[in-house]
Amino acid sequence: MPTISSKAVNMPASPIRKLVPFSEAAKKQGRKVYHLNIGQPDIETPEVVMNSIRATDLKVIEYSNSEGMAAYRQGLTAYYKSKDIQLDVADIMITTGGSEALVFAFMTCLNPGDEVIIPEPFYANYNGFAVMAGVKVVPVTANIDNGFALPPIADFEKKITANTKGILICNPGNPTGYLYTKEELEQLRELVIKHNLFLFADEVYREFMYDGAIPHSVMNLEGLEQHAVMIDSISKRYSMCGARIGAMVSRNKEVMSAALKFAQARLSPPTFGQLAGIAALDTPQEYFDGVVNEYVKRRDILVKGLNSIDGVICPNPQGAFYCIAELPIDDSDAFCQWILEKFEYNNQTVMMAPATGFYATPGLGKNQVRLAYVLNEESLHNALICLEHALKAYPGRTN
Repeated sequence: MPTISSKAVNMPASPIRKLVPFSEAAKKQGRKVYHLNIGQPDIETPEVVMNSIRATDLKVIEYSNSEGMAAYRQGLTAYYKSKDIQLDVADIMITTGGSEALVFAFMTCLNPGDEVIIPEPFYANYNGFAVMAGVKVVPVTANIDNGFALPPIADFEKKITANTKGILICNPGNPTGYLYTKEELEQLRELVIKHNLFLFADEVYREFMYDGAIPHSVMNLEGLEQHAVMIDSISKRYSMCGARIGAMVSRNKEVMSAALKFAQARLSPPTFGQLAGIAALDTPQEYFDGVVNEYVKRRDILVKGLNSIDGVICPNPQGAFYCIAELPIDDSDAFCQWILEKFEYNNQTVMMAPATGFYATPGLGKNQVRLAYVLNEESLHNALICLEHALKAYPGRTN
């Protein structure tokens, strides 16, 4: 029997999705499962997008250009300008989701065996993207005690070797919701310039900012014109996860020219998704205002509710719609399976993502879970009640 590749063996399973069989089994038993495990918003897609899709009368669904539709890329320059990010059309390449954008960025900028430093906890699929590109992830650990702020630059310096070629951040962050300050980003800028590194920045959640917080883009950091590569996506911004449209953005002409070769090899990004993306550019500001207000209410319910439970610690996120909570448990993987498989309260239970999958350092995240506040207020209240009762009943409770 032929053997599969080492990449296939090393490709990690998604900590966000690996418990699906247990949630499905719970549903078959008639239990209500509150899905706080995945960032799939229940927010409606903008009406301007849905109307555009309904009105589409294409006779042939053609390939687009490999770098994406010219009209869409031109429209994105106006969108970014509204965010005080000045770009040319040539700085933008449309991809099949932000995931493909980051894979292309890794494969364009890094050789197999090169190292990329990432503050942990981080979006779990970064591990998978690195395996696909043959890149080694080197974690530098952030701390829940200060809300997962950027680790000290000295910690980054200790991790830099001859193989280090880049640093990757998510801002605001998934899974923590932490927003890097301008000062923190400027510290990274100095480090990147000093060691001649790439700075990859996943900025897909920039629309979701709370309490007056203001996001700062790496594209506006002076001196990083040849170093910065931004990853973007429409998935969460317009609640269009299934459209699978993202963007790789950089002012480095050599990087963008080389990345286009990977884009040509996969032919083109989705046609319908790009048409939806074009329509989404006309989304009124009232839509975002309403979405942000809704997420603030949900965040406050979830985070305050978590911190009111005995033994639970949860920092207050300034952005995105995730949080990491520390629970009085021995093993988050075991707990997240147990609560689906063996626990119910009033025929209800909760699905969460074990935080172990968001760390690259073995052993970290064992008492933490990631939760996404993407459900309505009533569901969040009920989920919190379930979780509180589950923590009282869990055999592996630590205090």
